[in-house]
Amino acid sequence: MMGRKLRAAANSTRRAWIALLWGSFAVAWLPSTAHADAEAGKAKAQVCVACHGPMGNSTSGDYPILAGQSARYIYLELKDFKEGRRSDPRMSPMAANLSKEDMQDLADYFAAQTLVSVPNKSDAASIEAGRKKAAEVLCTMCHLGGFAGQNEIPRVSGQQYPYIVKQLQDFRSHTRTNDAGNMTSVTRNLTDDDIRNLAAYINNLQ
Repeated sequence: MMGRKLRAAANSTRRAWIALLWGSFAVAWLPSTAHADAEAGKAKAQVCVACHGPMGNSTSGDYPILAGQSARYIYLELKDFKEGRRSDPRMSPMAANLSKEDMQDLADYFAAQTLVSVPNKSDAASIEAGRKKAAEVLCTMCHLGGFAGQNEIPRVSGQQYPYIVKQLQDFRSHTRTNDAGNMTSVTRNLTDDDIRNLAAYINNLQ
């Protein structure tokens, strides 16, 4: 009886050690896999530099900053461009030939970069009005505190001021509709001044 208990305890201990070792091997593989994806994304992103800037830090208000953006959001936007749910004369042709792996690699690469924002020279009154409007329309319920974003909800803090204005206008006019109606609903009653104030506030968040 005692022998069976000892053997059972020994077997249990052996299984625990095997599980621990396999867990260690699995964890050990993670960094190399992530590194490979980042390197692949870096190479593929070279064509993006002309518009989105080195490492995704755009210096033009015509193009969004991608550095530090949610990887899931970038992937889904590329997929929408590819499949026609979102349209842009520059991005749609670029996304047309991307594979799922290409889009994942690019998303992982840009998400891993450090955002370098370009603050707009907005006056304090406009920024404060934007803060109040953001609180009024409950922006942080989706975009989180500091507009840091989450999963498929983009990070917009520090984003280019003209780009924020353009996207809010496009949502309001239904020119951009790949948002399941959420942003269309939020922007429906925004005035032009509201949009400019929101953009000033969000752009200046660091």
